[in-house]
Formats: sequence, structure tokens, C-alpha cells
Amino acid sequence: MFPAWDESLFKMINESHTDAMDSIMIFMSNKYVWIPLYAFLIWKIYQSNQKAIKAALLYIVFSILWADQISSSLLKPLVKRLRPSHVEEFQAWIHTPNGAGGLYGFCSSHAANAFAVALCFYLLTKNKSLGAFLFSWAAIVSYSRIYLGVHYPLDVLTGSFIGLSGAIILKSIVYDKLTKNS
Repeated sequence: MFPAWDESLFKMINESHTDAMDSIMIFMSNKYVWIPLYAFLIWKIYQSNQKAIKAALLYIVFSILWADQISSSLLKPLVKRLRPSHVEEFQAWIHTPNGAGGLYGFCSSHAANAFAVALCFYLLTKNKSLGAFLFSWAAIVSYSRIYLGVHYPLDVLTGSFIGLSGAIILKSIVYDKLTKNS
């Protein structure tokens, strides 16, 4: 069902581990270490448009809910693709420095959420430097999931697409409609 390149690329990335990179990738995958970044981003939006802060926050929350629920509540139980960390044939070589994760991995909620956040904040601020930083951050978070042995590249690519599409669709449905009336 899944392409052969997906497993091959996974193995290449996962086997390229070092102790130093393990620590960095575990850090990048930890969703709680990013709370100060999220607070800073909300402050930046508040600074740029105080009147639209409620609309912006609703837009961001709905985009993250979209990304998270489609990836975790819909696709993972529907597709039931085992995470690489749970594939029996990989156990002799797979590197999982942060644990195995849940049973199913298609698609990556980390990638979906990170790309939703990146695009939301870029669309709200139109700040190219901030956008470049956020898309780089989202890409590294997504890569970390492959590196750590809990997702295949296709899991991450699909998650990224879900996050981006949600941010685009919900911009007009939520943010644009709420700010049009104010």
C-alpha cells in the first residue's frame, strides 16, 4: 500500500543517528518546550493587530484542532499503519532514543500541528523572516519524528499537507469572516 521509497528513506534517516543529534531531535520533538515560542507568537499578533486578536486566536486554535483531529482521530485509526518503531522486522536495527510512541503513525500529528502553526502565523503577520523561521522549525520538528523512529517520511509529508490545508481553508472560514464584521 505504501511506496518502497518511504521505508528506504526512513531507514537512511533513522540509521544516521549520533548521541549529539539524539538530544537535539528529542528536544525538537518535545511539544512542551515550544510553549514560550507560542506565547511570543501570540504577543507578536497582539502587537500587530490588537482588534483582531480574538479572531486570530480562534483561527489558530481551529487550525490546530483541524490538524490534530484529522491526523490523530481520523487517519491513524482508519489507516492503522504501524509506526516504524512497532514493525517487527525493524527491531534489529531501529534507533528509538525517545521511546516507541503509540501503535499507529499515519499520519504525523507533530508535522500537521507544526505546519498549521507556521502557516497561521505567517498568514497573520506576513512577516517573511518569521515565516522562514517557522517553516524551518516545522520542517525540523517533522524530520525529528523520522529520525526518532516513530514516523515514516510519508507520514510526515501527509501531516504537513493536512496542517497547511487546514490553515489555508480556515483562514477564510474563521479569521476573514470574523474580521470582516469588525
